[in-house]
Amino acid sequence: MEVGPAMRPRLCPAGRPAPSVDAMTISLTVHQVRRPQGRPEAADFALVQELIPVPAEGQALVENVYLSVDPYLRELMDDNELNSPLEGRAVGRVVSSRTPLLSAGDVVLHRQGWRSHALVTFEEIRVLAVPDRVPLSAYLGILGGTGLSAYVGLKRVAGLRPGETVFISAAAGGVGTAAGRIARLLGARRVIGSTGSVAKAQYLVEHVGFDAAFDYHEGPIAGRLAAAAPDGIDVYLDNVGGEHLEAAIDVLNDRGRIAWCGAVAQYDDPGNPPPAPRNLYDVVGKQLRLEGFLVRHHLDLRDELEELLVPELQAGRIVSDQTVVDGIERTVDAFVAMLGGENVGKMLVRV
Repeated sequence: MEVGPAMRPRLCPAGRPAPSVDAMTISLTVHQVRRPQGRPEAADFALVQELIPVPAEGQALVENVYLSVDPYLRELMDDNELNSPLEGRAVGRVVSSRTPLLSAGDVVLHRQGWRSHALVTFEEIRVLAVPDRVPLSAYLGILGGTGLSAYVGLKRVAGLRPGETVFISAAAGGVGTAAGRIARLLGARRVIGSTGSVAKAQYLVEHVGFDAAFDYHEGPIAGRLAAAAPDGIDVYLDNVGGEHLEAAIDVLNDRGRIAWCGAVAQYDDPGNPPPAPRNLYDVVGKQLRLEGFLVRHHLDLRDELEELLVPELQAGRIVSDQTVVDGIERTVDAFVAMLGGENVGKMLVRV
């Protein structure tokens, strides 16, 4: 059914069930309705209920299966147009199409935001050929932008070589767990991670394959890192910034490399970032290299990543670490929980 001009969307607070309507004709979308002050909360969003749209010529209708919630979306909330959805990655299946380039049943990845249904054009999506024994959710995790961020940082930016020691911050998150598994496949001798709890540190060692992991709340990070890496570190994948970056500079060996991927330490208060590392001049003395990167400029490595990881996933030698929350009405809950570090691996919403 096509949405007419008089059709008004129905809103309810995000995180609460929408009013009962025929689910076969209703699309649900999460809209941002106000600017957050610090950590986002449910009142910053609303769940919008509309009739499922009908594709126009050149479009296809996708029914989403999984939605991704990511730390970078917190930054977008400061500038995103209100009363509209945030950008967000999703994977789903085409249910109807008015373009010869897409057919019903095609599995696609797109960035149309947190919604149950999306209208897309062929130019806006990536058609996925999902191999046997590879979960669809992996294309938002270790085979998606999350895993690609880890791979780009370790291989292209930092130039990780076999036999080197790697330190990964925010190691129990989506990028962190992917980086731990990828570093091992690239031949790292020792993989060390920092995370926000003892339980997560244990998970990294027992299930992901880290050699050592520590809770950064339990003492000065530089001291904990030095104890875990008595021979120093060669590569640091930085997802945090702040004190973690200072600690890594302190422990890095001469000619070490830092690949700066994210800065979760300042996402909730971008106007008040943590102080710069006090030992920043050691970058000169140790001849270190620090380089930031945006994964969208390295999509040429996507096929290479899949060639490395798909056989490992099919054989069960690695998994795509993830925490899955069920129901689009719980998307905001998942997002806030992820920002608070309540997930292990990639946080996803199963629509």
